Amino acid sequence: MQPVREEWAIILDFLPNGYPFDTRPMHVKTPIAQAIGRDHFILLELIPKKGITLQPQEEVYMGEGKRDKIHHILSRISLSKLTQTAKGELNVVINRLVNEKEQKFVDFFSNAGPINTRRHQIELLPGIGKKHMWEILEARKNGPFKSFADIKERVRLIPDPESMIIKRILMEINEEDKYKLFAGT
Repeated sequence: MQPVREEWAIILDFLPNGYPFDTRPMHVKTPIAQAIGRDHFILLELIPKKGITLQPQEEVYMGEGKRDKIHHILSRISLSKLTQTAKGELNVVINRLVNEKEQKFVDFFSNAGPINTRRHQIELLPGIGKKHMWEILEARKNGPFKSFADIKERVRLIPDPESMIIKRILMEINEEDKYKLFAGT
């Protein structure tokens, strides 16, 4: 299977003098940005072009072809390597992305299928057990869901679907589960 590639990233933190724990002399250090991919929620370290300053929550193009601000992608990083600033921005950015792409996540509730004979993709969401899963499956027989509000209205006592999606994305970024629904897919 081809590894997933991000075209766009959202800056979480920009370190104009590189990492503070880097013991190399100042003239050797390079600026570095920590970012999250806009489509697949992949955490990345980016090297900006010379003279470029980046701001948190700024969207930058890093795909094939001409890049305005990014020289190259240094590597993927884990959640534990994020700076405190980046960790603070992460929740805000994921929240914004989930709201912007609400239909993608609502479609997940409408189309999710079984993983195997004992487990369903919907059960991978935090706060969803067998009872809620069956209620969701019954409700979607009446047609696909249209919004998060529609899910809340049609499925009794369901926790907030939007926050469940956000928690699941954070779990996947933190490698807490072998199954990937949203991050890295």
